Amino acid sequence: MTFGFTPPSTSSLATATGGASRHGRLLEPSEWMSAGIPLLRNPREVVSGLHSRHSPVPATAVIAVLGPEEQLVASASFVQRSASADGWEYRNALLSRLRRVLPHDLRRRTPVRTAVLLYCREGDERWTLEDGAWMWGLRDACTLHGLRCGAYITLTRDGWQVLGEGRGGRRPSSDSRPQRLGDTVAEFAPLALHTGGGAVEALRRAAAR
Repeated sequence: MTFGFTPPSTSSLATATGGASRHGRLLEPSEWMSAGIPLLRNPREVVSGLHSRHSPVPATAVIAVLGPEEQLVASASFVQRSASADGWEYRNALLSRLRRVLPHDLRRRTPVRTAVLLYCREGDERWTLEDGAWMWGLRDACTLHGLRCGAYITLTRDGWQVLGEGRGGRRPSSDSRPQRLGDTVAEFAPLALHTGGGAVEALRRAAAR
C-alpha cells in the first residue's frame, strides 16, 4: 500500500515537525503499517457514530475506546489549536482526555480495550507530518493507559479514511451535517456500533431509553 504525502503548509509547521521527527515523535506510514494495528470490523459505522456524537469540525480530535466486541465504551473530543505537529504534545492531550473518561487498564497483562482516534482536518486524505505526530501520540497514550492502539482515521472534505488500511468513504465528511442526538443520551454510554441498523440507529435507541 502506498501513501500520498502532503508537505506542511507553513514554514513554522515545517520547523516544528522537523524537530518532532528528529526526536522520534512522529510515525512514518511504514512504521504505522508494521505496528500490528487491529482492523475495525465496520469502520463506517464507527466513524458515523463518532461523527453523530461529537460533530467534529476541522482541528477536532475524537478519542474513542472500544470494548472487545467493538462496542463504544467511552469517548471524548477536543479542539487542538496548536499546529506544532509534535507527537509529545498530542500524546499528552489524548492521555488527559482518556484519564477523564476511563480508568486505566495498566494492571492487565494484555489490553482488552482498544483506542481509536478520529481527527478532522483540512486538506485531503494523503498522509501528513501532522498525521504522523497524531499516530505517535495515540500509540504512546495507549501504552500509558493500558489500551491497545487502534485505528487512526482522518475526516476531511473528501470524506473519511482509515490510514494504513485503504478503507474510506465519502460520508460522513468534515462538511457533513451530523445526525443530532437526543439530550437524554449519556455522554459516555456504551453503544454497540457494529450491530443492528448501524451506529445512528444504536444512538437513537439509547436516546429513547
